[in-house]
Amino acid sequence: MESRHRVVVGDARQMSTVADDAVELVVTSPPYPMVEMWDDLFSDLAAGVEPALRDGDGDAAFEAMHGVLDEVWAEVERVLVPGGIACINVGDATRSVGDSFRVYPNHARVTDAFCELGFEPLPDVLWRKPTNSAAKFMGSGMIPPNAYVTLEHEYVLVFRNGTDSRSFAPGEARRYESAYFWEERNAWFTDVWTEVTGTAQAVDAETRASSGVPAEPVEDGAARVTDAPDGGVTDDAANGTGNDDAVVGTIDADRRDELRDRTAAFPFEIPYRLVNMYSVYGDTVLDPFFGTGTTSLAAMVAGRDSVGYELEDAFVEAFDARAAGAPTLSREVVEARLDAHRAFVENRRASGDSLGYDAEHYDFPVVTKQERELLFRVVSEVRREGDEWVATHETV
Repeated sequence: MESRHRVVVGDARQMSTVADDAVELVVTSPPYPMVEMWDDLFSDLAAGVEPALRDGDGDAAFEAMHGVLDEVWAEVERVLVPGGIACINVGDATRSVGDSFRVYPNHARVTDAFCELGFEPLPDVLWRKPTNSAAKFMGSGMIPPNAYVTLEHEYVLVFRNGTDSRSFAPGEARRYESAYFWEERNAWFTDVWTEVTGTAQAVDAETRASSGVPAEPVEDGAARVTDAPDGGVTDDAANGTGNDDAVVGTIDADRRDELRDRTAAFPFEIPYRLVNMYSVYGDTVLDPFFGTGTTSLAAMVAGRDSVGYELEDAFVEAFDARAAGAPTLSREVVEARLDAHRAFVENRRASGDSLGYDAEHYDFPVVTKQERELLFRVVSEVRREGDEWVATHETV
């Protein structure tokens, strides 16, 4: 099996190279309105942003920035199949503009935009970012009442394109082969993710690498893929280089500082989970804010096709290094999931619980009938063909 991964250098407000109803899943993390590191970008894309900020009009700036995203969401509605899922990772912003300090609720504004386009909102996920400062307040310190809580979570907003879910032929193989384990379902489909390591939006390249590798199995038997505690990765294979200095080092020197400052990474495990939760083998995953390509890497590891849009061609050039690490990363991810399930089986047996079915392709039992046909694939090689990366997958 092959999967294809295309990146277009262009503005996602006009995704002319993507046909109507051409993708089954959208997973993205856009620039967050009212986060200062994105002011210049939004000012370039919307004339009203800079004067609103200069005049201390936070509401006008907030709306102007979201107006840029609204145009992207309209394109998402066009290219996403009926019943397809859009997952938007976004955080709220706290900021002083003029004489006012307040929170700007990006998650609520994005939800409004999708609902206006006819999307159905589905239960969302909160994931906690443990990399934030130990200080839990802002404002007046120990003296009430004028301190403010620190935002330590982001949202994964989930929307369905229309009222009807996607349909499949009875027993369609690619759907059942894409199944996840029962214990993974229990971990992934909870509404709060606390075990995912977060990465700040603006950090030095020495301590941030926007990928992940398998960690030890968690207690319930669901494997975890995560960044290292300092925001780096725990194995050079995760991005083929070891850290972002190596990746960024492949970019023209004049642009390195800008790319370090503007990188908005989110942990590999987030798109990897979402791709497995909301798509099947053979589907295409779109990321209209490609960045360093974390969603495309997750799609590649999960055996899906992908399309990305990115304004900065330097990010696209840098993706070569991450794609080169996909064979090692995918094997480690799959092996971690298999090992975690085997540990889960042993724990169930030790506690006297039985598992009702045998997996057809593996030497272990599973809990439900729907898991029997699940089939894991790993990347055996990746080659570049023009603006595409083509991954060859083999079963394990």
